[in-house]
Amino acid sequence: MTEYVVWFDQLTMNDVARVGGKNASLGEMIRHLAQAGVNVPPGFATTTTAYREFLAANQLVDRISGVLDTLDVDDINALTAAGKTIRAWIYQATLPDSILKDVTLAYEKLVANTADADNVSFAVRSSATAEDLADASFAGQQETLLNVSGLDQLFEAIKIVFASLYNDRAIAYRVHQHFPHDKVYLSAGIQKMVRSDLGASGVMFTLDTESGFRDAVFITAAYGLGETIVQGTVNPDEFYVYKKGLQAGRPAILSRRLGTKAIEMVYADQQHAGDTATLTREVEQERRMRFALSDSQIAALAHQGLIIEQHYGRPMDIEWALDGRDGQLYIVQARPETVESRDKPAMERFQLLEKGSVLAEGRAIGQKIGQGTARQIMSIDQMHEVQPGDVLVTDMTDPDWEPIMKRAAAIVTNRGGRTCHAAIIAREMGIPAVVGCGDATSSIQNGTTVTVSCAEGDTGYVYEGTLKYEHNCLNTGELPELPVQIMVNVGNPSYAFSFSRIPNQGVGLARLEFIISNTIGIHPRALLEFDQLPDNLKNEIVERTAGYETPIDFYVEKLVEGIATLAAAFYPRKVIVRTSDFKSNEYANLIGGDRYEPHEENPMIGFRGASRYFSDDFRACFELECKALRKVRDEMGLTNVEIMIPFCRTLDEAKQITALLASQGLERGTNDLRLIMMCEIPSNALLAEDFLHYFDGYSIGSNDMTQLALGIDRDSALVSHLFDERNPAVKKLLKMAIDACRKQNKYIGICGQGPSDYPDFAHWLCEQGISSLSLNPDSVIQTWLELAKTRHD
Repeated sequence: MTEYVVWFDQLTMNDVARVGGKNASLGEMIRHLAQAGVNVPPGFATTTTAYREFLAANQLVDRISGVLDTLDVDDINALTAAGKTIRAWIYQATLPDSILKDVTLAYEKLVANTADADNVSFAVRSSATAEDLADASFAGQQETLLNVSGLDQLFEAIKIVFASLYNDRAIAYRVHQHFPHDKVYLSAGIQKMVRSDLGASGVMFTLDTESGFRDAVFITAAYGLGETIVQGTVNPDEFYVYKKGLQAGRPAILSRRLGTKAIEMVYADQQHAGDTATLTREVEQERRMRFALSDSQIAALAHQGLIIEQHYGRPMDIEWALDGRDGQLYIVQARPETVESRDKPAMERFQLLEKGSVLAEGRAIGQKIGQGTARQIMSIDQMHEVQPGDVLVTDMTDPDWEPIMKRAAAIVTNRGGRTCHAAIIAREMGIPAVVGCGDATSSIQNGTTVTVSCAEGDTGYVYEGTLKYEHNCLNTGELPELPVQIMVNVGNPSYAFSFSRIPNQGVGLARLEFIISNTIGIHPRALLEFDQLPDNLKNEIVERTAGYETPIDFYVEKLVEGIATLAAAFYPRKVIVRTSDFKSNEYANLIGGDRYEPHEENPMIGFRGASRYFSDDFRACFELECKALRKVRDEMGLTNVEIMIPFCRTLDEAKQITALLASQGLERGTNDLRLIMMCEIPSNALLAEDFLHYFDGYSIGSNDMTQLALGIDRDSALVSHLFDERNPAVKKLLKMAIDACRKQNKYIGICGQGPSDYPDFAHWLCEQGISSLSLNPDSVIQTWLELAKTRHD
């Protein structure tokens, strides 16, 4: 008996030829992962046999081959005409009675087994036999129809799904991926709708999509049905979850980013919808300012992602939905991740060498830089205007645009997040993209030359003109052993996953200042004294702290997120976190900062470092930093975090600061906590053995040490030519610090700029017996090889 329909719970991944990759995966999860906690809605699939018999019964096989066999898919007009013709044939065809009968019986059984049978509706999804493969994504190429109800709608939806195998993008992609058209078959999956129109939905990757970092789960979320995220019409919330923390049952959210979530897709009113089963509407402002998922839902969703990844044995790309009626999280699709999980023989590094006028900014996709002439394309009818090497600038892309996207040097969109269509395709094609700019099509003039940079962290920039940049391919391979540890300096947590892939033995300097200035942007006293602020300042802070319980929670949690991201990226290697070292003029630049900061003639040697921490004006602010550090270490279990105190001038300050830390639950030695001190003032070197009574080691700050030893303002152009870490006076002080640490068998490293700039200085430090060099990431390989060469010479 010919099989036209099969239930999901009867399928496994061995059935790809029978029902396509997507439906086989749904069956695999229902059959093998339901007991483990993976929640997949029930349904059934039409078989590829049904698809082939449908084509044969309507004499379409030879007609379709006749059109495609001679088609040049790079001829956009010919491709468009061919696809339109074939799809029209399929729409006009009829489903054979035998297929109609089997689909009807399965549909009626599925409805009967649903609690609210009168209001149930279904998603009808395409599932091709060449889809969701480990080395080709075929992302979003066939149709998905939502909120389908009744047999008549279902039969029409199945034909639409069948016809989508001949969408323009699908035809072109098969040719470019060398898949024969007549060897790819389609199955329609009929799945009970999750009422995410009343809840939320999104995409989850079980690795970081930009760096390939494997120990994090990346989740995007927005209100309503998931098509808005996949299509890129909405800028979603974004979350990272640490896998090891999740597996240990600890708090594991590494970061939260509030998206605008300006629109949502919901069910249409059937009385007024006509042929449209869904509609898109604006989200009210109050809901936009909240995260679409709670912390417990984020953790529960990531847990399902881990189960799926462990079962398939590889990183996964997963679509999920939160039902607004029953409150449950469901997995509606799962496929192998196809780009970042591939092995890469070498590490590419792009670095912009100059800056220009910023025309637009948004979410960076990839870490490359692209340049070309900006081509504003607002309709698929304009595709012929894009020439190879142009920068495609548009509102958003969809799968129909794929045949032309491969021509672009970069892609820039108004809308979309890091899991939208433009982002997925840009990653697969290996070109940079900046998505979710908001105003790219109005701020970037058509025909202008632009530089698109995704090499500066999470934020991507579109600069005016052709800017100079470097592109290096580093084969990290087997680097030679050194007598010293090579660590890295990291300020921006958004670089952490990427920098962790550079050969290193940990982070010698993680600066809190970047998190405070760029992610928080508000003076901590303004948050502590929020109720006393004028209304205009309150309103600005409320908008910036949206999504968090209170302004103080925002400050602490953003510190937690930044520190935890750095710690997780490099775990179990040490991450030395330096507590805030802003000067008064820098703190004054934060929101509300001018209310609290003194004016100093020379803030470089003024109210900074340890002196701040136990002062009446700042102690409460420092205690917030302590609270964040304590949560990362004690609650999240990231005990690889060590604490470093900057600018500690006197032995009395050293005694006071260690006592203050202990009072805040950060006692030296407890839970393996090491306290490091910045050695950056001549008094630190001159009294090195005495300071070390209070600390577990030193990290040399060569910038300040040089400035203070030579009496040079390092920011003054008038005397900057005299600034040199290799000056004999500076070296003498550094040797004193190194010798003291070696005598007491304590940590001694350097995190200043010197060794990154001067290989001979790095070599001298090694000769003195320093235990680690913490370098700027872009100088790690070069310095490593230089030290190895010198050693063997």
